[in-house]
Amino acid sequence: MNLALKDIRHSLFRFILTCFGLGLLMTVVLAMIGIYNGLVSDALAAVKAPRADLWVVEANTQGPFAEASSLPAATRDAVARLPGIAEAGAITYQTIEAQHGTQTLRLYVIGYERGRPGGPSTVTEGRGLGRSHYELVADRKSGLEVGDTIRLGRNRFTVVGLTEDAMNSGGDPAVFMTLSDAMALQSELDPAAERVRAARGAASPDASNVAAVIARIEPDADVARVAATIRQWKHLGALTQAQQEELLLASVVDRARRQIGLFLGILLTVSAVVIALIIYTMTMEKLKQIATLKLIGAPDRTILGLIVQQALILGTSGWAIGLSLILLVKDNFPRRVVLEPTNALVLAGIIVGVCIVASGLGIRAALKVDPATALGG
Repeated sequence: MNLALKDIRHSLFRFILTCFGLGLLMTVVLAMIGIYNGLVSDALAAVKAPRADLWVVEANTQGPFAEASSLPAATRDAVARLPGIAEAGAITYQTIEAQHGTQTLRLYVIGYERGRPGGPSTVTEGRGLGRSHYELVADRKSGLEVGDTIRLGRNRFTVVGLTEDAMNSGGDPAVFMTLSDAMALQSELDPAAERVRAARGAASPDASNVAAVIARIEPDADVARVAATIRQWKHLGALTQAQQEELLLASVVDRARRQIGLFLGILLTVSAVVIALIIYTMTMEKLKQIATLKLIGAPDRTILGLIVQQALILGTSGWAIGLSLILLVKDNFPRRVVLEPTNALVLAGIIVGVCIVASGLGIRAALKVDPATALGG
């Protein structure tokens, strides 16, 4: 006879409620882990999408993500001619708001040159850009569908394809358009503002600059040496892909990442304490039954098995409920929730460890109980 299961059946409803409550707590823990991972993944999405080896930016800046960077578009030709460069492309980034139906969409506009690095990594539905003007490939999270049209600036664009997991560090979904369209969108003013500018005699915004030039190097080239060569041009700076990712995490999302990480640590500590208290309380409530077992000659290993097995069943049930719930609701979060299998396994290991430690506290109290307690009133 398995005493742990027998005791659970004796108070089944209460045990199920306890497991469900613990499962809700595990859902919150897993949600925070997923939000932390999602924050990092979102921050790196725009950097990883072009699959670049080298980022050429304005000298003495950390652009184009950590700060503003502006380069003449012709810089791309100069970079492409360097030894070791396989291909290069100019790229721009800007955030805009646009009306679509009854909604106001906040979009991260990426302009790139067709046939060169900088476009969406994959197109999951529809096709890539086929014309030089007025076409978009949008991230699915934007809510846009293939065939939709949306007004950006003075022109209307048609969505011809959808991609996934393309966004900026703030979680704004990306849309990809040709570099010429993006540069025009960046520099064109509203007609009324344009008339005011012309009346004042102010210069037109420079429409020939880009945020960065991205490059892929030859297989046998040394990326550090190519970057050093580019830095010799005093008006240019160069960052490798690894440096760009490290810079983004260290500057753009560092505070948010540390804050969520600290909150996650506090939440894990509180969860461990709650699990330990539940298990210890369950054991203390059974001291009279344990005394009865000792009175009839049950060995200590039977009592130990009862407590440890119940603790592990409670912990693993709560973990399974929490994992199931977060997998059901994670796609409804406004920001991306990324859960890796290792995250769930590490949490399971923590729960098992906490259950065993908490069981040890209960076992200590159970082994000290006097069998004569069972004869009391």
